Amino acid sequence: MDTTAGRGSAPPASSASLGGEASARIQPPRKRRRTLALDLTLLGIVGILLIAATAAAVGAIQKEFYSPTAFVERYLDMLADGSAAEALTVPGVMVESAELDAAGLPATADEALLRAAALAPLDDTRVVSEEADGEITRVTVEYVAGGYDGRTTFEVERDGSIGLAPTWRFATSPLAVMNLVVKGSMVFSVNGFEIDKRQVSVDGADAEPLDPLPLLVFSPGLYSVAVDTAISATPGVAVLSDSPFRAFPVEIQAEATDEFVAVVQQEVEEFLTQCATQEVLQPTGCPFGYTVQDRIDSLPKWSIAQHPAVAVTPEGDGWSIVPSEAVAHIEVDIQSLFDGSISHVSEDVPFTVSGQITVQPDGRASIVVTGPEAP
Repeated sequence: MDTTAGRGSAPPASSASLGGEASARIQPPRKRRRTLALDLTLLGIVGILLIAATAAAVGAIQKEFYSPTAFVERYLDMLADGSAAEALTVPGVMVESAELDAAGLPATADEALLRAAALAPLDDTRVVSEEADGEITRVTVEYVAGGYDGRTTFEVERDGSIGLAPTWRFATSPLAVMNLVVKGSMVFSVNGFEIDKRQVSVDGADAEPLDPLPLLVFSPGLYSVAVDTAISATPGVAVLSDSPFRAFPVEIQAEATDEFVAVVQQEVEEFLTQCATQEVLQPTGCPFGYTVQDRIDSLPKWSIAQHPAVAVTPEGDGWSIVPSEAVAHIEVDIQSLFDGSISHVSEDVPFTVSGQITVQPDGRASIVVTGPEAP
């Protein structure tokens, strides 16, 4: 058998067949190039989206944590949490005496109320607007302070940066000055925090009772001033501090307590009773007396037939006893200068009681009873 022929009888590889195989071998690289281009395009799109997302995230973070709004919100959160000491460290809050004076505010304003014990509740704080005006940004907030609705606008300015993040400070301090006048007491309370005028006055122990007391307070904040002592009391007055770096006046008048009036009543009665022990027609230093044209033939005997119903009212830096009616009774023998006859006088003598009450630094009351003496 012709093996050569047999081998030759095998069909030769055709050029078409070879071409197909070559094509098959060449085609995969072209697919990889197209796939690579598509991948690069997709990666580019993803990169752009990531950059955009990062920029948006950075913007959101800055708005949330490093914007004027966020700055003011942190300050409000401190007040709402009662963190007065921390709020004072916020840039632009604390001020020097010279700054107060330059703004027309009392340079001697005391810091006694810049503490947690003197803060009222602050709730529902919310920023309602943020408006840029040159280098100043005005942030307006609404809130509920001690149950009262309030609205305050703060002025904020740039204060540098931390990395790429801006920092801020109050361009105008959020503190305000309460010019407080308390009549009828040297001691009062603000939001339950008790203060003695002599502790916060620039004059110290020599503080005049009616001089205004300039006190620094936070804005926003509700400040309720009241008096509750053994001598005087008042239901108080609540004032909302909602205007940063402004002064606002507060004046309250304490009224005498029932206990104080009872003490004055007792003192007046004891004074009049002592007056009645004097066996003269005109008891010395007393608001009553009796006048005769003739000669007395016995020592006068006095008694108090009707004590006055004492009422106490504020007057200046002290108190006064409201003029009230009383009646003394005299028993005396009178000898006529005309004929020498003796007659017995038993007579009620009406008189008026008034007086002044001064409260001493140690809290004791000095009572001076006065009144027109009988002619």
